[in-house]
Amino acid sequence: MEKNVNIVTDLDGSKIAIINDIRFKSRRGIDWDEVETCLKEYIGKYYDIAETAEKIYIGSDFPDEFAHSKDTKGLRGANEKAKANIMPVIGEMIQIAKDRVHYPDYANKHGSKARYGWYRYNTRFGIPVYDAKGQLERSNIFLTRMLVRCDEDGKLYLYDLVRTKKETSEPYEQ
Repeated sequence: MEKNVNIVTDLDGSKIAIINDIRFKSRRGIDWDEVETCLKEYIGKYYDIAETAEKIYIGSDFPDEFAHSKDTKGLRGANEKAKANIMPVIGEMIQIAKDRVHYPDYANKHGSKARYGWYRYNTRFGIPVYDAKGQLERSNIFLTRMLVRCDEDGKLYLYDLVRTKKETSEPYEQ
């Protein structure tokens, strides 16, 4: 997958991974099986979080969970389109993730997968918006929560990106 992304800093000093080319242009009919297939190329890779210097690995469970989770099935409209188009900036989103919080595996929901708990981080990304002539007008900014499982081998594995929501602030002008 070719990557055409930038990391920018907003006026508050927070980083945003900006996607310059989107793959899924329509808000209807996103083929989540295709998204899952594309995400499989990330398996085995890892990225460092700049804020904490932690290595986040991409395990074999990530593509399926990302594409078919309860969170994904509940998305509609612009938020669904945004999550489908995250693929090119996954590494950059991990790098700029911040606000780490540790969570236990409530009610043993994930069993042995998360015996050692979860970390959740906040991260942001931008999706381009084009005018009627196909010219870039602005980028809509989205916030998502990165769900990372703590494994018995001591490694941290990206599990899903959840709660993808468009920010209500002013869009990022290019």
